[in-house]
Formats: sequence, C-alpha cells, structure tokens
Amino acid sequence: MKLSEFRNNLSGLSELKFRLPSGELLPEHFHVTEIGKINKQFIDCGGTIRNEEKLSFQLWEANDYNHRLHPEKLVGIIELAKDKLDLPDYEIEIEYQGKSIEKYEVDFDGRYFLMHNTRTDCLAKDKCGIPKKKPKIKLSDLQNACCTPDSGCC
Repeated sequence: MKLSEFRNNLSGLSELKFRLPSGELLPEHFHVTEIGKINKQFIDCGGTIRNEEKLSFQLWEANDYNHRLHPEKLVGIIELAKDKLDLPDYEIEIEYQGKSIEKYEVDFDGRYFLMHNTRTDCLAKDKCGIPKKKPKIKLSDLQNACCTPDSGCC
C-alpha cells in the first residue's frame, strides 16, 4: 500500500488497529516510533544493479498502557514526516518486533490494517539456471526405467 492510500484509509477511523498474519491484533498501546524513507541499492546474483525505495513505519509496544495512538495523531505524524523528509508516495513496509525485527507489507480491509508476511526471492532466475517448474514425470516412464522395484537393481 502506498503512503497516499494509507493516509486516506486513516480518515474516518475512530481507532487504529493492525492485524498480524496470525490474525492477532497488535496491542492497543502500540506506538509508531519511526517513519522513514529507505533507499536500497544492491546487485542481484545475475549481476544487475537494482534500486529499491520504500517507506518504513516502525511499530513498537511499550508498557505504556495509558496512551493510544489515534488515527488523527498518526495523520499528523505522517504530515510532519512528509514535510521534514520530503517523503514520496512509495509503498509502505511495516517493521514490528517479533522474534526479531519482522517486516510486513500492509493492506486495509475497511476496519483493520492487515500486515502480510514478506518473502525473499531470486530476482535473476533466468541467469541462475533455476527452472521455473520442476519437470513432471509420467508414471508410465518409470515403468520403462532401469531402476524399478522389479528390476533387481536396488
């Protein structure tokens, strides 16, 4: 979800709720401790230089049970970050403390911001020699193979 979509989804909400992939809601006393712009320049295993640009929202929970982050407060934080950091309308990545710092994509279902697991991937599959799909083997081909249960080779 891009920053503009996220901000638009905040309008009209009376409470701010994030749902983890497990279905569990973040505790009501979480805070947005950082909003930042991430620029990642890297080379993939095929030798192509790449640039990736995202926005990062870091969510954190403390033992501060008396404060709740309301949607209008988060809009103010976003506007301050846009002004001070000159934030573009990039995709948002959520950071949240799990077993380690976990990163999530975010979506909205009309009530909750849904955090989706991110995954690694090879960006140069065509140069790595990784087949798109494993070739399918027909059972009839196995009957003619030299090493069948009845062949005595094993």
